[in-house]
Amino acid sequence: MFDARIVAVFAMLAAAAGAQTVRPPANRTTTQARSTTPTSQPRSTTSASHSRSTAAAAQPRPSDAQVEAAIRARLAKSQKISQDHFQVHVQGGVATIEGKTDVVQHKGSATRMAKAAGAVAVNNHIQISEAAKEKAAANLETGRRRAQVKRGDSRSDARNDTRPQH
Repeated sequence: MFDARIVAVFAMLAAAAGAQTVRPPANRTTTQARSTTPTSQPRSTTSASHSRSTAAAAQPRPSDAQVEAAIRARLAKSQKISQDHFQVHVQGGVATIEGKTDVVQHKGSATRMAKAAGAVAVNNHIQISEAAKEKAAANLETGRRRAQVKRGDSRSDARNDTRPQH
């Protein structure tokens, strides 16, 4: 009984491996026999993925004015970044952002918002104030970053820790 099961399993595997889908010829007037050798991918999968990629590439890119309006809308929607009053210009899909900020993170956030709004690339000319740079340096020096706190230590212990200077 055990041998019969093994033979049945091998027979099913062999049948599955040898199973092929044969497509009827497109032109029925030809008398040539079609090859029944298996292909690496079914025809329908290849054509479907090809049509999806060409459809995505065929979509028109938004105009510079549309991208600029979308970037301005995203910046205005952010309550914190809108206070910085950044200037935005788009030419050839490339956004240029100019202005000044007192928060270091606003520079990166503005770049991400411009990319999400449809800009192909972003030239970020936002200037960070000296006060913001000093504050960021002080935060790094005192170890206020979570990555620098060990799991066993409480957060207050990590802030008061005196480390040797390198």
